Amino acid sequence: MPERQPDRNVLGGPLQPCGTDPLTGFYRDGCCSTGPEDLGRHTICAVVTAEFLEHQRSIGNDLSTPVPEYRFPGLLPGDRWCVTAMNWLTRISAQEVRHKLVS
Repeated sequence: MPERQPDRNVLGGPLQPCGTDPLTGFYRDGCCSTGPEDLGRHTICAVVTAEFLEHQRSIGNDLSTPVPEYRFPGLLPGDRWCVTAMNWLTRISAQEVRHKLVS
């Protein structure tokens, strides 16, 4: 089996830690590393807001409620967390639509 290369950020540099309190990352290593078993690709480090958490709950992704069996503490506004690229895009797209409707 080939040796695994170090994870890199989008700029090609070393991947920096995202958060350790609560401990984030698909592998719960504090980084937004990904691999074949991470089907959702938890690769975006975000400082979550109440609005983001509310939006995620509205699309069926409750990030506020603890799920101990997955070592998931539940998030609070201000927590740093690795989120899936798709859910981040969904949130950004929803914001753009809202801004277009207001304009």
